[in-house]
Amino acid sequence: MGKMTVLALRSVLVMLLGGSVFVQAVMVPLLAVDLREAGADPLLVRAPVVAIVFLGIVAVQAVLVCVWRLVTMVRRATVFSSAAFRYVDVMTGAIVAAALLVFGLGFVMAPGEDVPPGVVLLVGGAGIAVLGVALIVVVLRALLAQAIASEAEASRLRDELDEVV
Repeated sequence: MGKMTVLALRSVLVMLLGGSVFVQAVMVPLLAVDLREAGADPLLVRAPVVAIVFLGIVAVQAVLVCVWRLVTMVRRATVFSSAAFRYVDVMTGAIVAAALLVFGLGFVMAPGEDVPPGVVLLVGGAGIAVLGVALIVVVLRALLAQAIASEAEASRLRDELDEVV
């Protein structure tokens, strides 16, 4: 990966992380105020929705930090090591947690007549889409494992060739 690509990706990651911190610090409290003014039940709607949004942002931040670490490993040419699995596994867990949070949001929105059933169905579809992203990361993890195994085999064969020569 070229220096400009790494710089561009890191710039995007910094903007996303900064934006997510802004949303956590400013927008989530405003959401709580809006839900209170709308008369939402504090125990059944307001607190769960605010918690789900806050925790969803934490999950996104975890993924962003892991991507940053993996980009650093790519830049240092150490990504094909077992240390990369830790970050990929954290990403997978954070994405699955985000999917569960989306399903939880749909569950909170479902009772009553305030939210149309189609919106709840769309939220459920979004949860399935997020789970699909987690599955893609699992597939990419398997590809990383194959690449590490191939690298180890190539290193072993080079060592054997050096002994023969």
